[in-house]
Amino acid sequence: MNPRSIDIAQYDYLLPPERIALHPVQPRDQSRLVIYRAGAIRPSRFVFLPEELDESVQLCVNDSRVIPARLVFEKPSGGRIEIFCLEPDASYPEVSTALACRGRVIWRCLIGGASKWKKGQVLLLELSGGSTAAWLRAHFLEKGETDFRIEFEWPELVGSFGEVLERAGRIPLPPYLKRSVEAQDQTDYQTTYAAADGSVAAPTAGLHFTDELLGTLHRKGVERLDLTLHVGAGTFKPVTANQLADHPMHGEWIHLHRPTLERLLAHRGKRVAVGTTVLRTLESIYWLGARLVENRNASLEKLTQWEPYESKVAIPVKVALEAVLERMDVQGSDSLWTRTELLIAPGYRIRMADGLITNFHQPKSTLLLLIAALVGDNWRRIYSYAMENDFRFLSYGDACLLWRDPLAAD
Repeated sequence: MNPRSIDIAQYDYLLPPERIALHPVQPRDQSRLVIYRAGAIRPSRFVFLPEELDESVQLCVNDSRVIPARLVFEKPSGGRIEIFCLEPDASYPEVSTALACRGRVIWRCLIGGASKWKKGQVLLLELSGGSTAAWLRAHFLEKGETDFRIEFEWPELVGSFGEVLERAGRIPLPPYLKRSVEAQDQTDYQTTYAAADGSVAAPTAGLHFTDELLGTLHRKGVERLDLTLHVGAGTFKPVTANQLADHPMHGEWIHLHRPTLERLLAHRGKRVAVGTTVLRTLESIYWLGARLVENRNASLEKLTQWEPYESKVAIPVKVALEAVLERMDVQGSDSLWTRTELLIAPGYRIRMADGLITNFHQPKSTLLLLIAALVGDNWRRIYSYAMENDFRFLSYGDACLLWRDPLAAD
């Protein structure tokens, strides 16, 4: 199947609003779990996940941390303008550099109430929590096709832009929750292993893990491997085009350290990705390595959404990973920053994972297309089972453990 010709209407289903979970269960590992393997579907609880994974499994998680990316400014007239920081301007090499800036930074943003922001007007937001009064200033630079370039300024003594966001920003809950941020969301909307600042949406499959559950998996011998993909707001963007060929896939930053790549290369057992972001990360690294094998002068820069579908050469996983490590040796680099626009859809053959832990996704979304690439048309049976048995959907909802169907890409 050529995914460009996919009719997105074939990946729609009825999702009643009352099935969207507004809050997670407590404790978080008490969420329900659908297990799919070789055509069979059965229920469980997330806390029993160790019973489903043997000691040969490498469990790959996304350790990106959600930043409080929503800034609400008040105009002198009393009106409110909300700025949602999506990602740094293209002039910065990667996310961490922009978050570390002091005094001034430029970000691509969405603006709520943009029509009320008069040209030349500087917006002010008081930074709470310091010993002296300080203000964050927002300057409107230009409007792009889908977002805005905004320059932020603040006193350098306040600290980095990351520290500014911690003092003034709010957690960016998914738009479909349609409720205000609550104090508990500061904890609920982060994984317990979140470490690398940069996401504007949580890698929600990881929200089900508790420290106790992770400890149980470790004692069993399941290897945990931390990867980083900074989740962008585009993860919530539905496919509005009739055919997939007309849908531009959003880009996201990946950051991997050399020991992580070496452990991926050395592992000989099964691999389970915790979340669609992890699966996209793993597959993107494979394709960047395959690119190097096909062309030794190629770069490790951005992977575009259709590149894997255009490749005609079958590269073994081991060879692809070795190519990435060899290039890092040549560059004298211990870590890799790159961007991916990879779109995993029916017709794609997954190479880097045997299983996926994930939540239930929105109709007509690229995340649902990824599920269909993993398990084929059985996604309909899985989602029907979840709907008929009162499972909770989307970011704060229940989870699935889906084992790859070898025939899904045929």
